[in-house]
Amino acid sequence: MPLNSFRIAVYISLHFICLHPLYAQKTNKKALEHKIRVGMNYGQASQARFPFDSPDYMYENKYFKAQINYLLKQKNKFRFELHFEPSVYKSRHQLLNEYYVQPNSGPNYLKLRELYTQETIFYEYALNLGIMVRFVIFKPLSTYFIGSVGPMYGEEDTERLRKGLAFSDYCGIGISYQIGKIIIDLRSTLRHCSNAGLYEPNSGHNSTGVEAGISYEL
Repeated sequence: MPLNSFRIAVYISLHFICLHPLYAQKTNKKALEHKIRVGMNYGQASQARFPFDSPDYMYENKYFKAQINYLLKQKNKFRFELHFEPSVYKSRHQLLNEYYVQPNSGPNYLKLRELYTQETIFYEYALNLGIMVRFVIFKPLSTYFIGSVGPMYGEEDTERLRKGLAFSDYCGIGISYQIGKIIIDLRSTLRHCSNAGLYEPNSGHNSTGVEAGISYEL
């Protein structure tokens, strides 16, 4: 699915589900107990992993995510959750194919080649909002799919993405195990960062990640 289509689909899903009449008088309050869950995840991601693995550049990061989930709807074994996720990424980047930067990059393209072929460490700050669809296999085990989009800020220029405002999009699948009100989580994700064509360059950064975390039901 094209990235802009992915963003539009997530936004439409958020709009539709949030407008669902969850607060009607006939709402089953018992089914919606423990609506809010808060927690934190730690993960590592790399461009060198399947399905990306471009020979042109190195991009990898380690990150922390604070997470707040709000239960929107529960039906049988399915749970639909609003997912809010502020994140901090410590990223490493290096241009591996110097010829990726061409003369049409500007009169200083040779200096840009020299700059981008040096390893750079910088931070990215993202604020994602998405939808998590959870399926309870059997208590206390569940699996889920998540789709999330949101603004981000990157501290450094690369040959693929200008520093400043951009967007962080990701999807993932995971599995959770619940012990009382504590939930242990393991997740695999695909992430793309770009600026939606606001300015050049805009090839963006891709990465495949694995993360684990713990959360608590309020």
